[in-house]
Amino acid sequence: MTKTATMTFNPRCGTARKTKAILEEEGYDVTVIEYLKTPLSRDELKRLYDRAGMSAKDGLRAKEQIAKDMNLADASDDEILDAMVEHPILVNRPLVETEKGVILARPQDEVRKIL
Repeated sequence: MTKTATMTFNPRCGTARKTKAILEEEGYDVTVIEYLKTPLSRDELKRLYDRAGMSAKDGLRAKEQIAKDMNLADASDDEILDAMVEHPILVNRPLVETEKGVILARPQDEVRKIL
């Protein structure tokens, strides 16, 4: 049986590239979602965060200037999800999903927890 994984990916992100390499080394067929080109829907983001046991705030790239400009540090998860849909750069990556679960692979070796 083929092992599969889906991950949010930014080719400019070293952590995402290293995470993808780990998955491939472990024999996973990796589906890449370049989320800056093909943004995730609000429902998909919520599903991933729920499955990972994390809040939208946990998945926020808070260091992005747009996050600061929008005062997202004090925002609700619903407000953060809305902002992520409008500004996909706010989604921290890589989010990886396998049959065993979902994890924010930061640092990249975190992905091993769901392999």
